[in-house]
Amino acid sequence: MGGRVLSVASECVPLVKTGGLADVAGALPGALEPLGWEMRTLIPAYPGLVEKLADATEAWSDDDLFGGPARVLIGRVGPAIILALDAPHLYDRSGGPYGDPHDFPDNARRFAALSWVAAQIAASGLSDGWQPQVVHCHDWQAGFAPAYMDLCTRTPARSVMTIHNIAFKGEAPAAALDALRLPVSAFNRDSLEFWGNLSSLKAGIAHADAVTTVSPTYAAELMRPAFGFGFEGLLEYRAADFHGILNGIDTAVWDPARDPLIVETYDAATLSKKARNRAALLAEFDLAETEGPLAVVVSRLTGQKGMDLLAESLPDFLASGGALAVLGSGEAGIEADLRSLAEAHPGRVGLRIGYDEALSHRMFAGGDAVLVPSRFEPCGLTQMYGLAYGCVPVVALTGGLADTVIDANPMAISDGVATGLQFHPVDALAFSQTLRRTVSLFQDKGTWTKMQKTGMSQALGWERSAASYADLYESLIA
Repeated sequence: MGGRVLSVASECVPLVKTGGLADVAGALPGALEPLGWEMRTLIPAYPGLVEKLADATEAWSDDDLFGGPARVLIGRVGPAIILALDAPHLYDRSGGPYGDPHDFPDNARRFAALSWVAAQIAASGLSDGWQPQVVHCHDWQAGFAPAYMDLCTRTPARSVMTIHNIAFKGEAPAAALDALRLPVSAFNRDSLEFWGNLSSLKAGIAHADAVTTVSPTYAAELMRPAFGFGFEGLLEYRAADFHGILNGIDTAVWDPARDPLIVETYDAATLSKKARNRAALLAEFDLAETEGPLAVVVSRLTGQKGMDLLAESLPDFLASGGALAVLGSGEAGIEADLRSLAEAHPGRVGLRIGYDEALSHRMFAGGDAVLVPSRFEPCGLTQMYGLAYGCVPVVALTGGLADTVIDANPMAISDGVATGLQFHPVDALAFSQTLRRTVSLFQDKGTWTKMQKTGMSQALGWERSAASYADLYESLIA
């Protein structure tokens, strides 16, 4: 069938990225194109972004977009069609997309403006005649778009709201209703009101024609108080319209057989070449050769990611011959604990505070196992990168981690389907026990190699996910 979709996001690879949302926004258009869907992506024009667009021309304008003039420039980045919302009073400022180190105080207005423009494009189209049939909104930053479409513009286009991380609600005081061009009559529990405040994520969930999240298990978890962050009742109410669609990864970028960023390329048939990458990674982190597994962590160093468990759970793993290389940044206390761990175990623990995309590739290529002990994980891409590179995932049993990693229990090992190790509950004891199991399995070279090759054979790209989104779009406009 096919059709036209406007994707609305605050970040998009390769233009701007702070997390996995950008990967999804960047990958979906290309994955949908073979299925007959033309997706254009609307994002804010942060400093320097317009200069990255090829053949940019004006496609929409407004003299007063929430306090200043604005225009939408349409251009290309490779094959992707980008709609850059150029509104200097909102987006031309230093720091990250949301503020650095703290959120900008006017973020509610900044991203309400993005949502407002999406609704206007849905209602009236662009100057080149293009008008979407579906508006696909990503996370709280685009959450007001379905509400504007439903309450203000009355557009015939349908809307999809995707939750990437429900912990970020997009809250604003109720007094902001008028400034955000929202009707006071809609400030109720069935529409915009969220525990006395506004929430753009609540608005999107309540008003979108369909709601999705990024893995089937996370969709089920979100209907429970332990995971729902106050939205569980609304999501249960919308269960018939709520879908868990697993993310994929860009297999053109994350492929050890043709990755220019690693020391030596390899595939499942030449897995022995991974040893050169391992040796290079040990040297890069000043780690000694070890008989146990070289574990890697590539993560935000936060409690949500379970990074506080490392300092307590790793000593036994290290004593059993394991080593650890960490790349990430985050909470000051966790960073300090990891520095102390590295100081206490020289030659066994290496730490790089910050983020380095090329180094992350070398870590998956050189690591034996990747540790992902998240307390909750909507989808997670790290474990999928690990699978692709034969870097066996050791993961908490939650969200997308549960959907993408098959635990090395005796039955799965016997049947040859195991791809990693899972643990539950998410605490230091369970993590420590699973790390001991990791060391034991690593010593069984036949089993470990089979797990690596099985993981590398998984379908990790966007094809299945794109087909699911295409089916959803078609169901909405049929």
